Parts: sequence; structure tokens; C-alpha cells
Amino acid sequence: MYYGKSPEKHTVSKLPQKLTPLRSPHRGMINIMPLQAGGILTDAAREALTEFGDGYSVCDFCSGDLSDITIPPVRQFVREVLPPFLGCEVAAVTYGARDGMFMVMHSLAKPGDSVIVDGNRHYTTAVAAERTELEVIEGPHSGYPEFRINVDEYEPLIERHKPRLIVLTYPDGKYGNLPDARRLGEIAQHYDIPYVLNAAYAVGRMPVRMDALGADFIIGSGHKSMASAGPSGVLGMRKKWEELVLRKSKAHGNKEVECLGCTLRGVPLVTLMASFPQVEERVGHWDEQVSKAQWFSAELEKLGFRQLGEKPHRHDLLAFETPMFYDISKRVRDRGYFLYKELKTRGIWGLQPGMTRTVKVSTFAADKEQLAFVVDSFRAILGKYG
Repeated sequence: MYYGKSPEKHTVSKLPQKLTPLRSPHRGMINIMPLQAGGILTDAAREALTEFGDGYSVCDFCSGDLSDITIPPVRQFVREVLPPFLGCEVAAVTYGARDGMFMVMHSLAKPGDSVIVDGNRHYTTAVAAERTELEVIEGPHSGYPEFRINVDEYEPLIERHKPRLIVLTYPDGKYGNLPDARRLGEIAQHYDIPYVLNAAYAVGRMPVRMDALGADFIIGSGHKSMASAGPSGVLGMRKKWEELVLRKSKAHGNKEVECLGCTLRGVPLVTLMASFPQVEERVGHWDEQVSKAQWFSAELEKLGFRQLGEKPHRHDLLAFETPMFYDISKRVRDRGYFLYKELKTRGIWGLQPGMTRTVKVSTFAADKEQLAFVVDSFRAILGKYG
């Protein structure tokens, strides 16, 4: 029985009665978007998505510790599968690369400490440091047009600032550059400073092992590079850091503090696990991916574009200066959106709407024939607008 004030008459939501259909706008298109190319779900992941789409279905058999769940086999994945793949001693799943970065910073550093990062670092590295109240020291890059990171330039910064952590983005999300991560590992070990490798665009796309590069931590992104629904990520570390980063709550002994008790679960987790066998296999074909990216870059440069970042390029993420498209955008009705619309009508998805001065693409998900079609489409668009 209701004893309070009489409830008001139920009103219908003021949202439109007919919502826009919830469907992907790019299904079946050639996908060259860097954020999506490595995260396209496998068939096994799509099946798992349907099977585990109901709420907290992953937690049906949880006794309190996510990493101990055996149905589905989370325990096996986290403790037996991920460590050898990442080249680490201890692994964890996270809500994404940024969560892994914050967990490490918040565990190892205290307000006022400094962290040295590369000049091409992702914005989330800076935000994680800001949330932890750390001073961010950026190492320089070489500037236009290659924006290379020379890791030897970390040394004078280390001696000057005595950082609590050093971070390297491998590769960066702006140009796809791959700095000398192993050399930085040697520097970090010499100064005995924890070294974090942000490999959001590497883990799941290319061979990368934390131990081979001398890092203390490696961070990956499931939705960017491991064919998983998002947000999802992985975190690998040396065992010496396990009790600190994955420490348990004093009040609730089976709950980890840094991830607020539980981390990745549901669809992002099961799709990450379901895709893993194919992700592990595709990493072995990285040379083919690099060859494909280099071919694509050369073809676009024949059209008059300029590839930014390292040459020869060693990653599928590519950035180009496209001044001819920018000139066209200044004299057409759709302005900067003309290129996005032209490509979409040709079945090509991935360029950021409104961008024409520079474009960023990934060749990872497209085959050689599809990439040739993209090149031909760029050529046709240039011809169409004179």
C-alpha cells in the first residue's frame, strides 16, 4: 500500500515516438578508420556478443573476484593466456588503455611527482596524470614532417626532474611512429625508474612483448586493436608491481581498489576473449600489414599528398597532408565535408567529417584490392573537382 503523497499521473516520455534506427552507418563499407580498423569483431566475437548481451551475465558464477571466474573462462584468459602474449608476469583486464594508465599512475606516484612522456603522447596520458596531480614533462619530437621521438632525449630529463614514471607511446595515434622502445627500456633500467609502454595501437596488431622491450608495464586497447567490443583493455606488469597496482580493499578483501572492485565484464570482456585466437594469429602476419601500408603511402604520394611521420613507415596508421582537398573545400558548397561525403558514396568509411587539410587513415582492415579502390577514389575525386 502507498502511504505517501499521491503519485502524479504517469506521463509518456517526451522523446520522439519514432527514434532513428540504431544501426551502424558503415556496415559493409571499406573501413579505413584508425579507431575501428583493429577492433572489428570476429565472427566468434559476434556470437559471444549475442550470447552474453544480457546485463551482468559474465558475473553469474562470480565468487567476488572477477579474475577468478571460470564460467566463462576469465581466470584462464587473465592468468594463463594474456601473460605470455603480452610478455609480462601478471595481467589484468581494464575498461580501456586510459584506465590502465591511470591505475599505474595512481598506484605508483603521489601528487607533486613528475612523469616524463613523449611529445606524441595521447591526451589520455596527460589527463590521467592530471587526475593523479602529477607534473607532466614532455620529451620533444623532431618536428615536421616526421615528428620522430629520440628516446635518448629522456636521459637529461630524467637527471633534471627525477621522475617517478616514464611513459612511451608505441606507436602514437597521430602519425603511427614507432620509437626505439627497447633503448628506452635500457635507460629506464639504468635509472631504476618504472617504465610504462602505451601500446594501444600495437597490442593485437603487431608483435610486441613487454619483457623484450624492458618495460615494467604494457597497456593495450581491446576495442582499438584486439577485435573487441568496447570499451576494453589489457594491462600487463612485472610481478613486483602486482601487490601495489592490483591491491585488495581492506574492507572488502576480494575487491581490487584501483578498479573500484571489479573491472571489465559483460560483452566487452567476452568478445575480447572470443576474438583472441584470431588476434594472436593475425599478429604473425604483421610484415604483410607493413608492406600494405607502405604501398598505400607511396600510391597516395603519387597523387601529390605527403605522408607525415616516419619513413619508411612501419605501422598501419598513416597521416597525410592533402592540400588539394583543402583547396577544393574552400570553393564547394559542402566545404570540408565534401570529402567525407564523396568517399561515403563510394563505400569508403573512416575519414573524420570536415577534415581536408590533413587526413588520418589505417590500412589494417582493408585488403590490397580495397586499398587500390581507395586510391582510385581519391584520384577520381581530385579529377571531378579539377
